[in-house]
Amino acid sequence: MRVVVVTGMSGAGKNTAVKMLEDQGFYCVDNLPVRLIDKFMDLIFAPGSEINRVCIGLDVRSDASFEYVVAVLQALKKQGYSYEIVFMDSSDEVLIRRYKESRRAHPLAPEGRVEDGIERERRILKEIKSQADYVFDTSNLLTRELREELIKIFKEDRKYNSLFVQVISFGFKYGIPSDADLVFDVRFLPNPFYIEELKRLTGEDPPVRDYVMSHPQTITFLEKLTDMIEYLIPYYVAEGKNQLIIAIGCTGGQHRSVTLASALYDALNGKGDYGLKLFHREKSRWSPAAGPDLA
Repeated sequence: MRVVVVTGMSGAGKNTAVKMLEDQGFYCVDNLPVRLIDKFMDLIFAPGSEINRVCIGLDVRSDASFEYVVAVLQALKKQGYSYEIVFMDSSDEVLIRRYKESRRAHPLAPEGRVEDGIERERRILKEIKSQADYVFDTSNLLTRELREELIKIFKEDRKYNSLFVQVISFGFKYGIPSDADLVFDVRFLPNPFYIEELKRLTGEDPPVRDYVMSHPQTITFLEKLTDMIEYLIPYYVAEGKNQLIIAIGCTGGQHRSVTLASALYDALNGKGDYGLKLFHREKSRWSPAAGPDLA
């Protein structure tokens, strides 16, 4: 029997995660009354039950205080019932934007500010988040990527460390990503922009990639960077970090940073039990007709 409890911040994707688990064959019950949780567990664990995978969705709109929810879950564990907790999270900025775009009120601040509801909800959910087996930060996570991570855990039974690594390329002239944890400057590398046949291409194009990677200092930097990231990741996991954003920048975010971010992504891909994503922040600025602004 595998029981998964899905909870988390309102607007962070709890309902989406529940539906995805249902697609994977889980028997899903969303917003089950808290006082029925223990009775429901007795039922599904009873001899002769044909249900072997269950998902229970819980949020702060339950019919009891969430402190009682935590107490019920702890009591069940003491009784020998096993379950895993999936916690869906997102940054305050993203949650606020989602609420404004949907024009919905926050459940804990129906007539007040969304920010106040989010702050109150974080306080309420702090304890259960600390007990979660898996924490997903959906701030920059696509629906497809969330589905892939859930499949790895609950269908393929692969180990997961609740860490999602995002490698970002960016241009310093447009500002450093505000949410970056680690920032690396690759403007010390020769710039393809000053080569006429390369200046209007990007780091995704083989001629630019080959040029950037042809320099010994590029190879040495990539090797040292990869080694450092692989060294750091287990410590971030041990500290309970859920998202690691690695930003690699050059002047305009078109050539060198794109090449190195892609190369680092390739070097890390498949090396550990964590999610991995590549994102080129300035991609919308790339244009074959662009001029010196993309240096």
